[in-house]
Amino acid sequence: MSNKWDKLSKQETMKESIRPSLTYWQDAWRRLKKNVLSMLGLGVILLLILYAGFGNAFTDWRYSDQKLDMSNLPPKLEVFDVGDGITLYVHKEYTLYQIKDNGKIIEKLELPTANKDMLKKQNHYTLEGKNITVDYSFAAKAKKSNDPNAIKFQLLVDDKVYTVPTSKIGNGVYRFGTDGLGRDLFARLVYGARISLLIAFIATMVQFFIGVLYGGISGYIGGKVDNVMMRIVDIISTVPLLLYVIMLMVVIGPGLKTICIALGSVYWVNMARIVRGQVLSIKEQEFVLAARTIGASTWRIMVRHLIPNALGPIIVSLAMMIPSAIFTEAFLSFIGLGVNAPMASWGTLANDAVPGLRSYAYQLMYPSLFISLTVLAFNFLGDGLRDALDPRLRK
Repeated sequence: MSNKWDKLSKQETMKESIRPSLTYWQDAWRRLKKNVLSMLGLGVILLLILYAGFGNAFTDWRYSDQKLDMSNLPPKLEVFDVGDGITLYVHKEYTLYQIKDNGKIIEKLELPTANKDMLKKQNHYTLEGKNITVDYSFAAKAKKSNDPNAIKFQLLVDDKVYTVPTSKIGNGVYRFGTDGLGRDLFARLVYGARISLLIAFIATMVQFFIGVLYGGISGYIGGKVDNVMMRIVDIISTVPLLLYVIMLMVVIGPGLKTICIALGSVYWVNMARIVRGQVLSIKEQEFVLAARTIGASTWRIMVRHLIPNALGPIIVSLAMMIPSAIFTEAFLSFIGLGVNAPMASWGTLANDAVPGLRSYAYQLMYPSLFISLTVLAFNFLGDGLRDALDPRLRK
């Protein structure tokens, strides 16, 4: 038998210790922090907010700036070092660019019409006394062979022939490359992030102020009022969102305002149903009866007692519906019912990238990646909030 007067180990001391008292929200935050995926989602959301707010500081271009000479430039450039400090990049359209200062200065070489040999499929350039030819007569044969490693062109510099790039460097001017009109994809993705965050903010405000109050009033008053209010919700929810958008486009015209109004018109109905169900289960409890007994008004009971006690499910529902709103905006923009050009959203960027998908896949990869990360981040955070705010899961 061990000596009862011996000092307890650290593990035994922790077993005997009493956990300090925590409020409901402190305990929820404690449990949320233990959820790795939820904290990862929260981190992604914070990074997205920083990217949307300060991303323009890392580029010299605005989302609407066009430079046709720089169209469809990739984020990584496969370059040819041809000697005498000359570095060249051959575009997929077989035009020639001179790269300086490790990709930070890009200049498209002029190609007079007389130097285009369409019969032999060659473009002829002169640069610093060097005769340079881009021979793309191999392109048709390479396309038929379906071999990704087949030679598509040759770069002839005086007597030397280059078929394989000497190195691959990052695009120092356009970090994420450019689109078909020479617009910086980095700047346009920043603007698209602002559109998505604006949609998320509008969806949150509409659900919180309209859905919560509407559902709270319906659930607390009950009776015929509840029946009429819920039938209105049923009517609104049966009409597809796409039909709302098309109707508003005819009346107002396409654009961001149309999407905001459409989302504001229909996105609160699910929240109203959730809050109504919560209020119906809470309003018969003793603390509500006590508030009625001391003469509290209906508005005070609902705002000070019912809604705060249903705040956990409300916050979870908000977090879960935000990615749906962002994805809806991206989908509407993708099918041409979104923001007007030259405004950019992730949906319009994806739509613009589809025609050149096989040649310029990066143009679709970036907006798709941002949409996926944002939706996953909000879903992870919503799942974590659902677990953290459920008192039944408290340990």
